[in-house]
Amino acid sequence: MGLISEFKTFINRGNVIDLAVGVIIGGAFATITKSLTDDLIMPVVGYLFGGADFSGYFIRLGDLPADYKGNPQSYADLKAAGVAMFGWGQFLTVMVNFVILAFAIFLLIKAVNRVMVKPEPEAPAATPEDIVLLREIRDSLQK
Repeated sequence: MGLISEFKTFINRGNVIDLAVGVIIGGAFATITKSLTDDLIMPVVGYLFGGADFSGYFIRLGDLPADYKGNPQSYADLKAAGVAMFGWGQFLTVMVNFVILAFAIFLLIKAVNRVMVKPEPEAPAATPEDIVLLREIRDSLQK
């Protein structure tokens, strides 16, 4: 079997197709979760803690470059200029996003597990006749 035909067989397996669909759906789900976090949850959290955007919370560790023309209070501008910063607000935003995504996936898996039909346990297979005969011989020899 050639390499191309092996690859074709591999690609045509159901698991690979299912994985590809899962990755695509997961990517779309991630954008929904990111929007949920960035557009709905984090503004409320930011408002409660006195700011509209958590990514604006950082500690500048390095000096501003001499030719810096951006806003010295803008995390994005400072990051683009390569200024060393401790961006705890952005990290917090990413962590909240992760927790929301993980919880949503947990709920999704829980719902899928409820819907999925559980296979009935198989009845134990009958013992082959030769094994039964060997057991009888063993038992008679022990007596």
